Amino acid sequence: MTTVSDGTREKLMRVSVATISTALFKRGLRNQTIQDVQPVAGKGRNMVGPAYTLRYIPAREDLNKLEVFRNPEHPQRACVESCPPGAVLVMDSRKNPRAASAGSILVTRLMVRGVAGVVTDGGFRDSPEIAGLAIPAYHNRPSSPTNLTLHQALDINVPIGCGDVAVWPGDIMVGDDEAVIVIPAELADEIADEAVEMTAYEDFVTERVLAGQSIIGLYPATQPHNLEDFAAWRAKHGR
Repeated sequence: MTTVSDGTREKLMRVSVATISTALFKRGLRNQTIQDVQPVAGKGRNMVGPAYTLRYIPAREDLNKLEVFRNPEHPQRACVESCPPGAVLVMDSRKNPRAASAGSILVTRLMVRGVAGVVTDGGFRDSPEIAGLAIPAYHNRPSSPTNLTLHQALDINVPIGCGDVAVWPGDIMVGDDEAVIVIPAELADEIADEAVEMTAYEDFVTERVLAGQSIIGLYPATQPHNLEDFAAWRAKHGR
């Protein structure tokens, strides 16, 4: 299982998905933000961790009866018990929120086990309860029907698609109160470093714009005096 260093994790906790998306775009990666997925409830902090995946296929009625949950090796149940602490469980539900990908009991179990977050491009049932949990959770919309009606859990920790984005096990997932993005594991350290630098400049720009300054020559910094002002601002604020 890929790990993310404490330093990189701390940096990714302090930057937005929007800023990360720009840093990835500079490297030619245009399709890393998971589409049509948002927080069940904002947490005021980021979700960061390596991806651990679950793949659903369309349910077939003769293979997806309620008694399948009696099997302790059922892929959905086994995934909840095997997802490593600090990882983010990412579920491929084929962008179909008409039946739940999971409910509050399973998400609570993930939280208690120390999982960093949970993401599906489908829906969660018991979403009001999930909203009240400490674990960050992202979905398309609430969905009360059990997953068995439409989804059959099949594969654990294989490459999947989630919200039109390819997710490999070990990719670094970052979620904020707006969206979720996928960072290829080998780029995580440099993206974190660049995103922290970008965030410092964005904070400087925001302060100047609020004070009435034009964005021309400031954002982007095409006028050298703005970079000089930024250097002074960083020194003043310890950034």
